[in-house]
Amino acid sequence: MKNHLSAPSHRGLMAALRPVALGAALAGSVLSLSGCFPLAAGGALMTGIVSADRRSSGTQLEDKNIELKAGLQIRQNIGDRAHISVNSYNRQVLLTGEVPSAQDKALAEKLAQGVENVSSVLNELAVMGNSSLSERSSDAITSGRVTAAIFDAKDLTTNAFKVVIERGVAYVMGRVTAREAKRVTEVVTGVSGVKKMVRVLDIVSEEELARILPPAAPQK
Repeated sequence: MKNHLSAPSHRGLMAALRPVALGAALAGSVLSLSGCFPLAAGGALMTGIVSADRRSSGTQLEDKNIELKAGLQIRQNIGDRAHISVNSYNRQVLLTGEVPSAQDKALAEKLAQGVENVSSVLNELAVMGNSSLSERSSDAITSGRVTAAIFDAKDLTTNAFKVVIERGVAYVMGRVTAREAKRVTEVVTGVSGVKKMVRVLDIVSEEELARILPPAAPQK
């Protein structure tokens, strides 16, 4: 079940973030947001195949290939006149960033949709000038805060989510239950710097989640 919903932000001060988690999240976020076509933008720090990921290893590889191929197609056809980030989770592609015209926005979506194994494209590109370095730096900081907040929420699994921040909008991707979707919405919209949250989630039942997750190790 696809879930693409926006939730209003509830601003407020966060509890003190764990320094280690925040530092790691910031490092990954700055790397992701500094280029035009990040392979895995956002606080989930998905730099490789994650063992605790709820996608199969084959789907994870497909998502990486989708990001590579879609990014290359967009770069070759649109070039440097736009700032576009391509992220894929469970074959759902998220396009964020800025393009100079509606034609470029439509072209980017068409190119992404044409990549093999893509099931759907959520086109969140804004028709406007490219964001500034300071804006992207602010997004990187917000991404770190969001990742740390999810990490600190003991009833959520960090590796179940992939976070992308663009101009203060938090895009949260993942394969989760309805309870987890509700809970992560509460957590993310409470983070300082988040203007709005957009959920790009596959909603699964508790029974399906139990089948997805590996069996727990027996206690000694």
